[in-house]
Amino acid sequence: MDILQLIRDFEQRLARFLDRPLFPWKKLIVGFSIGQFLFEGFLGFRQYRVLQRTKPPKVLEFEVSQEVYDKSQAYGRAKAKFGLVSNIYGQIQNIAFYQFDVLPKLWSWTGSLLLQFAPARFSGEISHSIVFILSFIVINSILSLPTSVYHTFVLEEKFGFNKQTPQLFVTDIIKSNILAFTLVPPILAGFLAIIQKTGSQFFYYLWMFGAGLQVFMITIYPIAILPLFNKLSPLKEGKLKTDVEALAKRLNFPLRELYVIDGSKRSAHSNAYFFGLPWKKHIVIYDTLIEKSETQEVVAVLAHELGHWSLGHTTKLFGISQVHFFYIFALFSVFINNNSLYSDFGFTNSHPIIIGFLLFSDVLGPMDTIIKLLMNILSRRFEFQADEFANGLGYNAELARSLIKLQIQNLSTMDADWAFASYNFSHPILSERLKALKWQPTETVETKTGEKTDVATTTGRDEL
Repeated sequence: MDILQLIRDFEQRLARFLDRPLFPWKKLIVGFSIGQFLFEGFLGFRQYRVLQRTKPPKVLEFEVSQEVYDKSQAYGRAKAKFGLVSNIYGQIQNIAFYQFDVLPKLWSWTGSLLLQFAPARFSGEISHSIVFILSFIVINSILSLPTSVYHTFVLEEKFGFNKQTPQLFVTDIIKSNILAFTLVPPILAGFLAIIQKTGSQFFYYLWMFGAGLQVFMITIYPIAILPLFNKLSPLKEGKLKTDVEALAKRLNFPLRELYVIDGSKRSAHSNAYFFGLPWKKHIVIYDTLIEKSETQEVVAVLAHELGHWSLGHTTKLFGISQVHFFYIFALFSVFINNNSLYSDFGFTNSHPIIIGFLLFSDVLGPMDTIIKLLMNILSRRFEFQADEFANGLGYNAELARSLIKLQIQNLSTMDADWAFASYNFSHPILSERLKALKWQPTETVETKTGEKTDVATTTGRDEL
């Protein structure tokens, strides 16, 4: 008996074991959701206590001005309060969706719409699922509007980060929904058609479809999606472009284009990144980063980013994502025909595939929490390695100064509770990164405009 047959036999036994009449799937999923909410709330409480401190960490007390520290702490507390309220709001929505059987009611309503207004050939499960998901997207967009408005026009505005106008905000929402209405139907149709036509072994084909879709999205993103929301302009001739091109050539990085993105039209936050296919990469630098940093500091940021490429981090993460997708699709094959799961959520007469996948995703919640923790651990390790890579290229001081400036500009958290950081942060805090770089300040760091910046730590989420 080969390994594939063993896997199939195991899946069949597991599927029979989990498909038990009257099994309380709804209570289990709601319990998982509440448990995760309480766990994350506990971690948030631990972090909030850190954000109430009035003095910076001892290791940084001679480098951090009290004014910047106080503002950073206030911003952190404001985000923590907003996060708590937003999570409570989301939790109420989830429980209400389940307790009031919103899913079967929405499925029935969208089916009636199709029967009433669509030609007969669009009455099948695939067409029904597309209308259902698009309706679901619209509902979620409406429900998320209050928190989005508050985050953008109250919280971010208060601390000087918001650059969006109400018109741009509304335009972004419209564009996002148009994009969803354009991309979701063909992708979802392909997803469902593969499952319908390939039988019990659908997860192999679904996994290949997912991998191909990732490559396709990477290809069309800079051409068709990114320009809808931001303007990419070629980096002007000058020392920065010359130095970045020299760095790319030194590392044999397949640089195709150097862009500046107008991130300042929405936010004052700064960043830089690269994207593209293995043989054709594009580097994108935020205009805010160029405006507030010296040339060599921007190059140091990109040396860190290209370190991820040179060390194979992007390839490794892509490989891990493929393993993760395969694991999800293979496990979904265990749940796709689970009568007790469908029945407990009000689907007694029909078992739509897309409904099964949504419910399965909720069942997978606790495992996703563990995967998130493990991925953050790996990500922080990669960040240290990329920093060391930039250090090896001779950008020690420039990278350290850039990290400090980004800390100031983004008002990132000065300190973090270890448990909260382990679960939530994909980047090390700045004090850890500076220590790893063995950076010793010899003078107060200044911004490009001459404003003094003498802080040193971050959440790691807003930076490199």
